[in-house]
Amino acid sequence: MEKVLMSPISLSPGNRLVVVFGGGRVALRKCRHFEGFKIRVVSPEVLPELESLAEEVVREAVDPDTAARFMDGADIVVAATASHELNDAIRDVSMSRGIMTNSAHGGGDVLIPSTLHRDGYTVTVSSEGRVPAFPPYVIQRIDGFLDPSYDAMLALLVDLRAVIRDRIPTQPGRAEFLAGVLADEGIWALLKEGDSEGAYSASLERGGLR
Repeated sequence: MEKVLMSPISLSPGNRLVVVFGGGRVALRKCRHFEGFKIRVVSPEVLPELESLAEEVVREAVDPDTAARFMDGADIVVAATASHELNDAIRDVSMSRGIMTNSAHGGGDVLIPSTLHRDGYTVTVSSEGRVPAFPPYVIQRIDGFLDPSYDAMLALLVDLRAVIRDRIPTQPGRAEFLAGVLADEGIWALLKEGDSEGAYSASLERGGLR
């Protein structure tokens, strides 16, 4: 399979509109990824869970000739109907209008990755459309690996950044200090034991900031 260059980004909802064609489980999964966006769902039948996520539900059937009129104002179009042929047609119409497009059957210019959300950070995995079963498997493995000590380390780094702004004069110096904390197995051990205060003190000591 020819490799298509894709740039991974995180996109703020802002006031952006996502138009989703389809009202079933696939459309529901896609919509959950766009939490916070304005969502317009277009489908003759819509799952109740999907309807609760959408700002607007248009209960109409579409075909390649009528799909375009539901795309007005769209920043992103998602083709998630049960029909491969219809999804391809929606994708082609959307992309011809210069709208970023994701299709459940491939070929669009937007990929929706598998995602692991934690309180302070997010991990995403994509096979860039090659094997859809691969990203959720990797996310499952990562979820088991990222134990609570990672959340504690992030909280520690946030606290330390507030302190070192005044104590370390240069950005390279601050970056080096934080990288050292991340690489310190002793600090990780304290966090794994639940000793956040001890980890904070040890971090300051290793940087000569006590």
